Amino acid sequence: MDAHEVNRARAKLALFVADVFASVPRKDQRAKGDCYLRGLMLDGRRKAIQPMAERLPDGNEQNLQQFVNQSTWDPVPVRRRIAQRMVPQVSPDAWAVDDVSFPKDGKMSVAVAHQYCGALGKQANCQVAVSVHAVSDTASCPLQWRLFVPQEWADDPLRRRKTEIPEETGHREKWRLALDTIDELAGWGLVPPAVVADAGYGQNADFRDGLEQRGINYAVAIRSDVTVHPHEAVPTAPAWSGNGRKPQPRYRDKPFSVAALAAGHGRQAFTEVTWREGSRGVMRSRFLALRVRPAGVKSRRLAQAAATGSDSWDGVLPEVTLLAEWPDGAAAPTDYWLSNLPADTPPAELVRLAKIRWRIEHDYRELKHGLGLDHFEGRSWTGWHHHVTLVTAAHAFLTEQRLSPKADTPDSPSTRPSTPSRTC
Repeated sequence: MDAHEVNRARAKLALFVADVFASVPRKDQRAKGDCYLRGLMLDGRRKAIQPMAERLPDGNEQNLQQFVNQSTWDPVPVRRRIAQRMVPQVSPDAWAVDDVSFPKDGKMSVAVAHQYCGALGKQANCQVAVSVHAVSDTASCPLQWRLFVPQEWADDPLRRRKTEIPEETGHREKWRLALDTIDELAGWGLVPPAVVADAGYGQNADFRDGLEQRGINYAVAIRSDVTVHPHEAVPTAPAWSGNGRKPQPRYRDKPFSVAALAAGHGRQAFTEVTWREGSRGVMRSRFLALRVRPAGVKSRRLAQAAATGSDSWDGVLPEVTLLAEWPDGAAAPTDYWLSNLPADTPPAELVRLAKIRWRIEHDYRELKHGLGLDHFEGRSWTGWHHHVTLVTAAHAFLTEQRLSPKADTPDSPSTRPSTPSRTC
């Protein structure tokens, strides 16, 4: 936005700030929040504090530095109010679990480590954050963030102390952080219609089982080498001799990779599905949906643990739907998803959910390049979480304006009494 557009939106922004920053105790802190949001939304290549302060007529670099890096305001109630405000407006078809990386130099920025960096497509020095987004085909909004703490940071008291990592925060796998976030959002009164995720999460049987145990539907990407048994496969047990432990039933045939199983049905088994209108026309491709039973040691152990007792387990693995895509011009299927949606879910609905992650990739470009999500130059845990919360607020405000540019939002301060934060 240019300065004229920002000034024109000042009244709406003031109402927005009054609502989402209501938990921030001091009036001057809320004013700095308003100022920081305007700095993020103003045109400019760099959204670090110094250049933003120089662009703002009321910008004060020292005040903004203190507000972001040293001030004690709690970002969690702010994110909670943003989530509760935005979910009704986005009307999500799913929640998308994702992670985002922030390339960094040196080793003193909080939780930085040499690890896979999606922004660069290789191993590099970076921070990684796990996020959950409400997403539809028309809009998305980050609901909550978790900064991933590598094991080397969990075991480094000096760096932890210098960057103010809370004592109770340690290393936790990204898939666990995602489930933790979903549980926290449930505590805010927010429940996903379904969860979608890329193969980094969908590949993980523990993550899928965690969603299943929470009663959450999912449609998650997987790699081509995931193994499954056909739906009709039946476990059997050898005859018991009467001596020793009774043999447990098992699938005696070797499982298929999803690539081999899908390709084995032949291209003629794939049907054309249209799932949305893209910027260059209708989005369509060819898909096949099959009922399968995920194989592997982890899947078997999880199924056995879910049974009433290991001795009584019949060896049957749970069934899910495998969705495979074979685009025109491709020599073989290219993409795969697993879903626990009901077996009679129409293929078009499966495809639409499987593909809906495009929306957060679209909005990440605004979060990072337009609003400076990855421009934060501080090193502390507190500063990082304050900055990410403020970027989320700026993105939420702009999303509101796009969804209803001329009308009050359905849950804005101008249409309801001023009340403490509540659940939707």
